[in-house]
Amino acid sequence: MRAHDGAATLETYRPHTSPGVYVPTIIPEAPQWTQCKPWLMTGPAQFRPGPPPALGSELWAHDYNEIKALGRKDSQQRTTQQTEVARFWEEVMPPIYHAIVRSVANDHERNITQNARLFATVTQASDDALIAVFDAKYHYGFWRPITAIRNGDIDDNDATERDSSWLPFIDTPMHPEYPCAHCIVAAAVGTVLQAEIGEGPMPLLTTTSHAAGDAVRSWTSIEDLMQEVINARIYDGVHYRNSGMVGAAMGKQIGNLAVKKYQLLSE
Repeated sequence: MRAHDGAATLETYRPHTSPGVYVPTIIPEAPQWTQCKPWLMTGPAQFRPGPPPALGSELWAHDYNEIKALGRKDSQQRTTQQTEVARFWEEVMPPIYHAIVRSVANDHERNITQNARLFATVTQASDDALIAVFDAKYHYGFWRPITAIRNGDIDDNDATERDSSWLPFIDTPMHPEYPCAHCIVAAAVGTVLQAEIGEGPMPLLTTTSHAAGDAVRSWTSIEDLMQEVINARIYDGVHYRNSGMVGAAMGKQIGNLAVKKYQLLSE
């Protein structure tokens, strides 16, 4: 069924240059993902958000200065705990979310059919989340913090001061910034899990990050998990707060679409 869904399409990104002129040589990640056939959505752009903040706005200045301070590689304002969170969520997704799903699936009162459907629902929601977020990323092409902060003198905002040598805490992913991909997946997964749990007791949600040396983190609230992911990408120096919030809102919409399809609340 998925043999011709577009996921295996060769990327054909064309770097912008003039004949003979050097440009950075790393090709952006997954531009072809914007053409993938979704599992749940009517199309990749179904939940495309409005544009990122205007560069002259107070919201832009706030997000710029927050990540400039907290996301800098050698930040003196990022706490030890925030640094641990940042390192933890450097882990490549979506595998880091699988263990969180198992935190629910491992309940001894559940059966194999319930768990098979749960993993199918989470996986479809996660995949659609990535299709949706790459659609938005390549539609808007918004600049990453390392680009914005090194060019803070050209955004026509007096509240954003340039830092010519600013570096993020982790390496910047090779695709446009807006919205946050980690945040959309966390919210899509969390929304499905919340519907599956319903009014029942919340299990301890736990997962492991190989990027952080197999560190383990746990949460007693799905909302806390989603908020931590938003914060982590700021501490990492790769995403603005508004992008995290917009990504999470998209993820919740996609998660709810998956819940509706599988009628988790009625089972």
